[in-house]
Amino acid sequence: MTTDRTPVLVSMARTPVGKLGGALAHLSAIDLGAAAVRSALEPFGDQISIDHTFLGNVVQAGNGQNPARIAAIRGGVPTTVPGTTINDVCLASLTATGLAASLIRAGEIGTALVGGFESMSRAPHGVQVRAAAKVGNGTLTDLLTKDGLWCAVADSGMGEISDQANHEHGITRPDQDEFAYSSHRKATSATESGRLKQEISALTEILDADEGIRPWSTLGKLASLNPAFSRSGSITAGNASQMSDAGAAGVLMSRDKANALGLKPEIEVLDRAVVAGPDPSLHLKPAAAARLLLARNGLGIDDIGLWEINEAFAGVVLASSRSLGLNPNSVNVNGGAIALGHPLAASGFRMLITLAAEMRFKQVEFGIATICGGGGQGQAMLLRLPAE
Repeated sequence: MTTDRTPVLVSMARTPVGKLGGALAHLSAIDLGAAAVRSALEPFGDQISIDHTFLGNVVQAGNGQNPARIAAIRGGVPTTVPGTTINDVCLASLTATGLAASLIRAGEIGTALVGGFESMSRAPHGVQVRAAAKVGNGTLTDLLTKDGLWCAVADSGMGEISDQANHEHGITRPDQDEFAYSSHRKATSATESGRLKQEISALTEILDADEGIRPWSTLGKLASLNPAFSRSGSITAGNASQMSDAGAAGVLMSRDKANALGLKPEIEVLDRAVVAGPDPSLHLKPAAAARLLLARNGLGIDDIGLWEINEAFAGVVLASSRSLGLNPNSVNVNGGAIALGHPLAASGFRMLITLAAEMRFKQVEFGIATICGGGGQGQAMLLRLPAE
């Protein structure tokens, strides 16, 4: 008898993405994670049991021991289920999904809870007290910047690094502003049509749509913004991702187990590839990870019908798309992090949800979600639409 351990997602859920200091700012990262977990588990009742939880969380200070397990328990997972918190910055929820998929393929586990969560609004400041001088003032450290936005490899802000990369890759300010305008335009259209609302299944009583989308955005307004990181830079608050709050989660299991339970897979998780360095820049890491993934699976660019490339900065998507030779009409067709927001550890799984839904809608066989991460890493994940 043939065993089919292909990992399949049988449910996916996310909160709306809230703006920094916006409608979700009163909720902790754990609250957001638990809400997504609860929604991901809701369709099953007692039908399934989770073998292990893998959830990403980047800015963990003050969230308690093993935040992934806390969020899972508060979302309805029994305390007998082990949990692991993943933190490789923006890659975290893709890594959570990829690690779980590997364990399912190996037969070590049958079902996993995967995803990620972040509250950038509630990231604390810290002060060193125990090792501080006995006399004098203490200095507060913004842990959102320190743990989430600052490249520890280069000891530099990721914005400054990306400004330099834009210059090196010939990506102009008009290029970036046009891309940002397009992101808002596509996200606005997807919201008005109800397309994005289909993804949102938690916290609708508080916020029922992604909060950062700006339907009123114009190229003129984007062009009027000052550079965010240096006077000569081209990155602004308008063509970079928004700091955000959200949770996203899903249930991953082998195809055999899904069939035995009578569950219909939403999407297959075929493979992932991760790259790092040699430099700490972000721009070409999504392309490098995607190339490795394609080569390993014997696929070419033309085999991939839809792409999600995280819009950490407009220049990242532009550089990686150009490097791969992608048709812009296949990339981030419902907008991305510039419009929707970039809640760090939730972003990768949010991209998977968006990509899987669009693949089902358009009946596209293969899709890739790819993302860059602080310190110069990249990860790409290959999805396939299950056969009917």
